[in-house]
Amino acid sequence: MAEPVFNVLFLCTGNSARSILAESLLNNLGRGRFCAFSAGSHPGGQVNPFALALLEKNRFPTGELRSKSWDEFAQPDAPQLDFVVTVCDNAAGEICPVWPGQPITAHWGIPDPAAAAGSDEQKRHAFVDAMNQLQRRISMFVSLPFATLDGMKLQHAVREIGKTA
Repeated sequence: MAEPVFNVLFLCTGNSARSILAESLLNNLGRGRFCAFSAGSHPGGQVNPFALALLEKNRFPTGELRSKSWDEFAQPDAPQLDFVVTVCDNAAGEICPVWPGQPITAHWGIPDPAAAAGSDEQKRHAFVDAMNQLQRRISMFVSLPFATLDGMKLQHAVREIGKTA
């Protein structure tokens, strides 16, 4: 029997940096066991060029990435979500749409690299820091024993990941 594929939505306000990085990372690190998406409560309409450059430098595909509204995932024809993870503090505090199927939710706050000030090199460093933190958390997430955890334990484990540095 094939393992289930879990649909995971990463949310951020602008859907231009952190949620985009998380989508790409999980789609690659999840090895076909996960289908990741990203969206924003108030999407900026374009992916941050520093996020794209970092993903491309690390040989992650970027062709499918786009900034979009979380409303797309509240539509009747949207994918059934198993997990919804906020990666910015603003989105965590907003009233989210009602997700059909009651997915497991968690908050994995990451400092906004798009808000970094300074030179392009300093901005690139902020994106690397955000990507490294997301990669650690996503690695922990994909390593969870999904088949042996009930809903409550899985919810707790996914939320605990957000507390790791």
